[in-house]
Amino acid sequence: MTTQPPTILRLDPGALKVLAHPLRSRLLTALRLHGPATATELATTLATNTGATSYHLRKLASVGLVEETDGGHGRERPWRAATDMHAWTERDVEGDADAMTATDWLRRYYLRGFIDRYERWLDEQAAWPLDWQDAAGATDFALRLSPAGLAAFNAEIEALYERYRANAPAGGESAADDPAADRLVQVYVHAFPLDEAGR
Repeated sequence: MTTQPPTILRLDPGALKVLAHPLRSRLLTALRLHGPATATELATTLATNTGATSYHLRKLASVGLVEETDGGHGRERPWRAATDMHAWTERDVEGDADAMTATDWLRRYYLRGFIDRYERWLDEQAAWPLDWQDAAGATDFALRLSPAGLAAFNAEIEALYERYRANAPAGGESAADDPAADRLVQVYVHAFPLDEAGR
């Protein structure tokens, strides 16, 4: 089986400013995690109204983050994420104060999302089979690296992710009653320099 590499959209300052919005970020996350959905379905899932959902989907579409699929009509036309991932660097926004504010908001939004999801797992983990409880977890490392070394380290992590993604079973959700079946697993990586004097 040949798996296509993940599609990645490099966000420019304008796209970052569009994405740095609570509902838009939630819409994109829902489409990436759960697949295509109509504005009505997304509004129900995210506890908002269909008009606002349609408006913000169009804003995301204007910068290439989501797109309409074939079939349906009007608010019943399904939308999907246009790419698997998005990315940007600080060089992309240097000198643009609004874009820098947008990236700061997005990073903090993603951090809060991680905390919410991980706390939910901690609340629910006792109900999961022990194999899953043992396999899941968190760890941290301290390495002495240069900027180039950290970039290389991150590239190796991305290559590892791609190897596992390419070998994942094709399509469909696994049987909920099979404790050993594949599940969607969320992986977070945060790597940043420490202020050694202030630790």
